[in-house]
Amino acid sequence: MRGEGLKLVLVWAALAALLTLTVALSFAPMGVWRLPASLAIAAAKAGLIVWVFMELRREGGITRLAALVGLLFLALLIGLPAIDEAIRR
Repeated sequence: MRGEGLKLVLVWAALAALLTLTVALSFAPMGVWRLPASLAIAAAKAGLIVWVFMELRREGGITRLAALVGLLFLALLIGLPAIDEAIRR
């Protein structure tokens, strides 16, 4: 139990560090690279939350597969309109 509590504290600290990085990034003059960097940080935070706090690491294959299918469906719902908008310009 002690090891699990330490792991949760470390993940919380990583999330706090990523939050600090997000805030610092909002003030950095990065130009067109700001959006990809922000999305990468957001994906890392979401991955930590899903893997540790939602305990996906302890689940079986079918639950992981369902989470992956949901993620791919979300990417499809976001990606297809983005591609359509890029092609129409």
